[in-house]
Amino acid sequence: MMLLALLTGCATLTYPPPDDLRREGIYHRVGENETLWSISKAYDVDLRDIVDANRIPNANKISLGQLVFIPGRSKTVDFKLKEFTKKHETFIWPVKGKVVSHFGSTNRYVSKNKGIDISVPFGSSIKASRSGKVTYCSDFMKGYGRIIIIDHGDDYQTIYAYNSKNLVKVDDIVRQKQVIAKVGKGGRAKGSSLHFEVRKKHKSQNPFFYLP
Repeated sequence: MMLLALLTGCATLTYPPPDDLRREGIYHRVGENETLWSISKAYDVDLRDIVDANRIPNANKISLGQLVFIPGRSKTVDFKLKEFTKKHETFIWPVKGKVVSHFGSTNRYVSKNKGIDISVPFGSSIKASRSGKVTYCSDFMKGYGRIIIIDHGDDYQTIYAYNSKNLVKVDDIVRQKQVIAKVGKGGRAKGSSLHFEVRKKHKSQNPFFYLP
């Protein structure tokens, strides 16, 4: 029998998981600063399995208090999730602005977006989403313009593009929140913006699944 439980209290949910009425699992109520990535790590369930089970669209992200179905699990791991967040550095937004182009979006002028484009004033500071090592830094890459790539040492990389100025160089070790570049203009946005990507083993991921 399928077990459905809340993180808080002993209440149970009466409605089935969104993908399969017979699937076993539990519901997790999203807490502060939790992401799909940190939840998947704490429950040891593949991120894609959680995304597919909840039918989460590419342009969407979870929100505080939302119920997320965790397939194949029978007990909550609220303490483990809190410990994971304390011990492991999660991703942060590199700039604060409006997302003007979502992961996977296309139009007649450009190919499928491999990240997100965030509209922010020209010259704004771009911060490292996580600590890591700069593995690529260039004043021009086709489709990206001025770009920085940071490797985080755990199969993940982040990309920062359309920059007006790069402030780091290859082999530099950067800390989370360190200013690494200045916002420029290019790509899909009509005005100044940052193009930001998250990659796992060099394969593009939806940044919303990793950002709080």
